Amino acid sequence: MRRIAVLGATGLVGEQVIKVLEQRNFSVDELFAFASEKSEGSVVQFKDTEVEVLSDFESFIDKVDIVFSCLDSPLAQDIVPKFRDSAVVIDNSNAFRMAGDVPLIIPEVNPEKVKEHKGIIANPNCSTIQMLVALYPLHRQSKIKKIWVATYQSVTGQGKDALDELQYELECLLMDESINLADKRVFQHPIGNNVIPQIGSFNDEGYTSEEMKMVNETRKILDDDSIQVTATCVRVPVYVGHSEAVSVEFAAPMSPQQAKEILQDAPGVVLFKKEHTYPLPVYVAGKDDVYVGRIRKDMIFENGLAMWIVADNVRKGAALNAVQIAELL
Repeated sequence: MRRIAVLGATGLVGEQVIKVLEQRNFSVDELFAFASEKSEGSVVQFKDTEVEVLSDFESFIDKVDIVFSCLDSPLAQDIVPKFRDSAVVIDNSNAFRMAGDVPLIIPEVNPEKVKEHKGIIANPNCSTIQMLVALYPLHRQSKIKKIWVATYQSVTGQGKDALDELQYELECLLMDESINLADKRVFQHPIGNNVIPQIGSFNDEGYTSEEMKMVNETRKILDDDSIQVTATCVRVPVYVGHSEAVSVEFAAPMSPQQAKEILQDAPGVVLFKKEHTYPLPVYVAGKDDVYVGRIRKDMIFENGLAMWIVADNVRKGAALNAVQIAELL
C-alpha cells in the first residue's frame, strides 16, 4: 500500500498538493491530512472521499510512505526529521534546502539527484524553480556565467492571510476608505496599489533572504558555485503568479533565435514565439508550465540574452514540483 501524508493540508500549498495528486492520478491507497489544532475535524476533498484533518501527526510517523511537508521553516525544522527514518519527506520550506545531505530537485533539471536522498528531499524556492526550468535547457547548450534577475512576486507566496490582506486593502481603495494599519498581519507596508522591494529579512550586504535563496539554490541545483547571480525580489499586488525579468550571460554566443529553438521543445516550458507577445500572470494561474517570452539580445552582458518568465508560484513553484519529485520516487 502507498500511504501519503500532507502536513499543512489546509494551507495554500497543502491544498494544491492534494489537488495535483488527484489531477495527475498519483497512486495513493490512503491519504492522511494534518494541520494545526484549529483545523482539526475539518475535511479536505480527495477524489470522491472527504478526508478528515488531524493534528496528531506523531502517531502516524511509522504509518506513511511519502510525506509532503507544506509547513513553514521553523515547524518543518522540528517535524520533518521525525519522519525521515520511516518515510521519504518532500519538504517545501527553506529549512533543509542547503543541507549537504538533502538533494534540492527540479525534475526538469536534476532528476538524477532523487537517488541521493537520505529521507528528505527539498523543494526549491518558487522563484528559483521557474527561472531554472527556463534557463537550464539553454545552460546545457552554453554554460551560464552570470544571471541578473528582478522578480515580481504575487501575494500567494505569503499564504492565505496575504490574500485576505490584499483583498481588504483593494476594497478600501475602491471605497475610498483609509487602510487600518492595525489590522495588518502579513506585510510591513500596504500592498494594495503598491510594490514592496523586500521579501524576507536583510543581511549585512543589504540583500534579502529571498534574494539569497535564488543565489544559493541556483548554484546548488546547477552544481556550479562559479555562477554569479544577483537578484532583486519584489512583492506586487497580484493574487497568483510570479513574473521575472531575467538577463543571463553565457560562455559562448547564443542568438535569440537559437534560444527560441531550444526552448520550444524544452520540458515544462511554453514559449511565446511571436514578436511582441508575452505571458502574463493572470493567464498562467492554474497552469502547470513555465511561460517564457520577450527573448532578446541583452545590451550589457557579453553573449547575453534577456527574457520574461512567468509561472503559477503555488502550482509549479511548490505543489506540482513536489508531486513531480514523488513521481520520480
